[in-house]
Amino acid sequence: MVALGFLIALEIAARHYGMPGPITNQAKEVVFAPKSGPLLYAGMALMMVVLPWRQRFIAAGVAIGIDVVFVLVRWAVDAKVASGQGHPFGNGALWVILGYAVIAVTRRTGRERVLLLKGVGLGLLLVAGRKTGDTWLLITSKTRPTVLDQYVATADHALGNPSWVVGRIVKATGPIGSHVLDYVYIQLAVAAVVVALYQLRNVAVQRRFPRHHLVRTFLVIGLLGPGIYMLFPVVGPVFAYGPGASGTGGVHWAVANLWPNTPPPISTPHQMPYDEITPRNCMPSLHTAWATAIFIHSRKGPRILRYAGTFWLIATLAATLGFGYHYGADLVAGVVFTVTIEAALRSLARGWDRSGIQLVAYGATVFAALLVSYRYLPTQMAEHPEVFGPLLVLAMASVIHGYVRTTRLWEPKAVPMRQPEPQPEPV
Repeated sequence: MVALGFLIALEIAARHYGMPGPITNQAKEVVFAPKSGPLLYAGMALMMVVLPWRQRFIAAGVAIGIDVVFVLVRWAVDAKVASGQGHPFGNGALWVILGYAVIAVTRRTGRERVLLLKGVGLGLLLVAGRKTGDTWLLITSKTRPTVLDQYVATADHALGNPSWVVGRIVKATGPIGSHVLDYVYIQLAVAAVVVALYQLRNVAVQRRFPRHHLVRTFLVIGLLGPGIYMLFPVVGPVFAYGPGASGTGGVHWAVANLWPNTPPPISTPHQMPYDEITPRNCMPSLHTAWATAIFIHSRKGPRILRYAGTFWLIATLAATLGFGYHYGADLVAGVVFTVTIEAALRSLARGWDRSGIQLVAYGATVFAALLVSYRYLPTQMAEHPEVFGPLLVLAMASVIHGYVRTTRLWEPKAVPMRQPEPQPEPV
């Protein structure tokens, strides 16, 4: 009910600005070309964790069959969907998810109904999360006419202006490096589903979900992150100091066309106006936050999953910096943000105790201190990078260390089997 109320509130807010909200955009994808076909199939895969294997194959076949019909109809009426307007596939996956919602209500009872509805809800929440994020970004661009990029860019001197450094490296790799990083950046949710499917692989057998898994962390990050955007609106280096993501639009609003070749000079920062289109979605970096969550949850998987989680984290960090979407300070805040949320969710799942409360409180304090320092101490940070640079890294590392140390104490300890006492020999 809380999630539904939140979606309705965002729908009303979007309508206020003359745009469709998350509910309308999701309903359109029942018929029209979806914005992200892979994401819809990822949502269907999450839903199918509650099904036996035979039903999984049937559901996948039905989804593919429906998509084939949609593709043929669009081809027959000459509907163009491959030129940035949507994916040619994905409707079938949404139809299957909705179909199982109907089956749960009409054909299932008791625990079976509840389990199937939980699976449907999990799949729909992943898809709705994307629509909710799009609406949040629209709201940030409409309600925050000025941005704080000059503050973050100045503070970023303490870290050595990593976006400018990585931007030049990515540019030097040519189109191959850019295409690989772009794919990793766009398909982050699909990578999360791969890890989540491993965590939820036994749901159909055990008939229950684990108390904590990656999807919960993903959704909470997506719910809380945009609220920080409203408090700390930032558009990113490629927009504030470069030509914009399209290569032209941002230069009309930028301080100067400096990214990625020339770092901005140290000066007294101030708020700057920006357009009503570009999202203020940099502080903290949620792509970094989500990639960090994938990395954390992949640690208990098989070796190939651990390697994939590590690759996705490194590639995401490279993309966020190398494409000019984020400053280094955004990434530091994003890591602290995620580790704190993960600690809170794990504490909630196992029951709050003193160690959990202390860890969450410390992470929240460090995160707040980062935002305050970026806003009120950027010039001092830029003028003394030898002091503030290591302090920023140390603050982030201290939260990570606290999380690793505390969660290790939470792990169940193996108790050695008690050996039977030797019996005295009979006389």
